[in-house]
Amino acid sequence: MQRTSVSTFFKKYGIILSSITLIVLLAGCQSSSGSASSEGFFNHYFISPFSYLIKWIAGNFNDDYGISVILITLAVRLILMPFMLMQLKKSYETQEKMKLFKPELDALQAKYKNKTDVESKQKQQQEMMELYRKHGMNPFSAMGCLPLLIQMPFLIGFYSAIRNTPEIATHDFLWFNLGTPDMALMVIAMLVYWLQYRVSQIGVDPARRQQARMIGIISPLMIGFISFSSPAVLPLYWAVGGLFVICQTLLAKFLFQRKK
Repeated sequence: MQRTSVSTFFKKYGIILSSITLIVLLAGCQSSSGSASSEGFFNHYFISPFSYLIKWIAGNFNDDYGISVILITLAVRLILMPFMLMQLKKSYETQEKMKLFKPELDALQAKYKNKTDVESKQKQQQEMMELYRKHGMNPFSAMGCLPLLIQMPFLIGFYSAIRNTPEIATHDFLWFNLGTPDMALMVIAMLVYWLQYRVSQIGVDPARRQQARMIGIISPLMIGFISFSSPAVLPLYWAVGGLFVICQTLLAKFLFQRKK
């Protein structure tokens, strides 16, 4: 049961957890992005190409690095979109199965609640496995990590390229300088991530929405904490990426989530 509940939790809130995980990893890159460890394979195949692409696109827009970062952010998200939609589709399918699976699982647990002998435990495990087979569920399946693993090298590589392209810091975009912190953009990025959480909860049962409430608080706060002392180009990158994820989630809900 414990393994099942954990698996269901990750499948249900995978996109929010992915965002938080990426924020933590990207924050950790701040202190190591210029070290020797960033050289080699990852630097050659991810960071350097992204850095070159940032400068090349900016050069085609009169050295507008803000537009360059926005366009690359959208392009990367579009490339990764099929993997994320696949993850969301699987998550919604699991939710539908759980609506039928959970009442029967609860009844099975109640049946063996006060039975602690070995024979009863074995029977409970057998009946539980039969229940899994009946509903086409695998308690040992992966928890939707593949899309996250696929996107991490690209997002971290792009993030590192932003930090390792000094030309960005010398340019302005809209009302702010890309190389200095901007409080207004920090607030915008926080609001985007809060809205991303709220959109992900559309159609979710109130009880499960309450369980994920803390995740919706942590994600914007982490964005704000990192953005407070970071160049404005980073919250710009997060805000654009977050808006794309919101649209992606709405599309997935329209395509895959059954209407009540």
